[in-house]
Amino acid sequence: MKNSRLSNYDRTISSLQDAFVPVLLLFCRLWVAWVFFNSGLTKIASWDSTLYLFELEYQVPLLPWELAAYLGTAAELVLPVFIALGLFCRPMSAILFVFNIIAVVSYPLLWEKGFYDHQLWGLMILINIVWGAGKLSLDNLIRSKMEK
Repeated sequence: MKNSRLSNYDRTISSLQDAFVPVLLLFCRLWVAWVFFNSGLTKIASWDSTLYLFELEYQVPLLPWELAAYLGTAAELVLPVFIALGLFCRPMSAILFVFNIIAVVSYPLLWEKGFYDHQLWGLMILINIVWGAGKLSLDNLIRSKMEK
C-alpha cells in the first residue's frame, strides 16, 4: 500500500514535470528574446546615441567601438529571433550568453544599475543552453520530422 502511494506520487510529479518543463523553457526563451530584441530596437531608433555610447561609455574589449556598435546591435536583433523560435537554440543561446557577459564587462555603470538583471538573463540563457529549446520549438519540430 505504501509503495503504491509513492508510485502514484512519482507518476503525478513526473507528469506535471513533463508538462511544466517545456513551458519553462519557452518562457525563458521568450523573456530573454524580448529583452535583448527591445534593446536592439532602442539602439536602432537612436543610432547617434548608440554610436556615442559605444565610442565614449562602453569599453568593449578587442574591437573598435564602431564595429562593436554594429555587431552588438545586430546580435541584439538577430539572436533573439532564433531563440524565440527555438531554432538552433543552443548555439544561438551560447552566443547570446557570451554577448551578455561582454555587455556586463564593457559597461562599468551596469555594475551599479543593471547587474542583477544581466545575472537573471544569463541564468535564463544558460537554462536553454543546457536543456535546449524543449518541445515547444522549431528545433523539436524539425527533429521530429527528420526522424520520420
